[in-house]
Amino acid sequence: MNLFASIRIALRALRVNKLRSCLTMLGIIIGVAAVITMIAIGTGAQARVEEQIKSLGSNLFIILSGSVSSGGVRLGSGSRPTITQDDAYAIQREAPSVQAAAPALRGGGQVVAGNSNWSTVFYGVSPEYFEARQWNIATGRALEATDMPGAAKVAVIGETVAKNLFGEADPVGRVVRINKVPLVVVGLLERKGQSLMGQDQDDVILLPLSTARNRVMGAAQSKRRTVGNISVKVREGVDMAEAETEIRNLLRQRHRLQPGQADDFYIRNLSEVLNAREESSRIMTLLLAAIASVSLLVGGIGIMNIMLVSVTERTREIGLRMAVGARARDILAQFLVEAITLSLIGGLLGIFLGVGGSYAIGSFAEWRVELSAQAIALAVGFSGAIGIFFGFYPARKASRLLPIEALRYE
Repeated sequence: MNLFASIRIALRALRVNKLRSCLTMLGIIIGVAAVITMIAIGTGAQARVEEQIKSLGSNLFIILSGSVSSGGVRLGSGSRPTITQDDAYAIQREAPSVQAAAPALRGGGQVVAGNSNWSTVFYGVSPEYFEARQWNIATGRALEATDMPGAAKVAVIGETVAKNLFGEADPVGRVVRINKVPLVVVGLLERKGQSLMGQDQDDVILLPLSTARNRVMGAAQSKRRTVGNISVKVREGVDMAEAETEIRNLLRQRHRLQPGQADDFYIRNLSEVLNAREESSRIMTLLLAAIASVSLLVGGIGIMNIMLVSVTERTREIGLRMAVGARARDILAQFLVEAITLSLIGGLLGIFLGVGGSYAIGSFAEWRVELSAQAIALAVGFSGAIGIFFGFYPARKASRLLPIEALRYE
């Protein structure tokens, strides 16, 4: 008996008991749909983390002011500004592992444009900030080195600020006022979305550092050289731990810290934090897929159970086939094809249910999902393997029946 004849006989046997065949496939359908949906949800979460990593910048350190001691009392982190823009320039100049180092000074206030206004935050930054944070310009231009010496009255704004002040109009060339200081918008930042903490990264205005310090933030800041943080981008291929040690040693030398004395700054490795979160997301995806796979195993057990029942019901038929010349391997192939057919049909129906369920969850729960051909192929392949694994024992049992005893079976 050839394979096509086995498939034809198997399909005819399945059509005889349509309801039982459908109920048997139900476990496989639910299992495949669950695997596809869980992997789509997990992959979507992982992709979201990857986007957040890219939005912050790759190979990135953030240097913040650390704790200081006063009268023997160690104050909290950031209690006194200890890092300066000169530190940033020194890191850029003297640390071979560093590609870009950008100081930033943070402020906030009401921004006015014509009859519109919006409360937001602004950062005084150097031109290296765009490279360090991998932040491109959608329209217009970025801040340039020529904007720094004369404290040019220019600004680059985020998408959220642009929409609230100018609607859908192009903001480039328009004027905004911060603390009554007029600034010409020279560029619009590309959209970055939310940060890890859920903050809108596009709700921001970037100014030249000298402009923020000397014109916008007032006389209290104009005589200082301290900054809120320094963004440091490490060159590709450089070990992050070695780069951190290099930066730490340079800053300790500049701040004249003695051996054994605590750092008066803090280096935060954002890549490590985000990579750890990405790994957690990957593990969660695998866990969800493993849990969903239990449904496939349950479906496989259902197939074995039904196939055993089918072998018992068709014992006389098996004996008759053997009596007219069917070999043991023909009987084995017949029942094995039935089991695999049940699994594959259930797997194909499970694909439609899984894809539909994934899009439904993404739509109603506003959860990002990403379907992949690999996940679908894995689910269907697994369902076929379950058909072979759980169908082999009933098929083998049928093939080993003795023709005389099978014909005499009541």
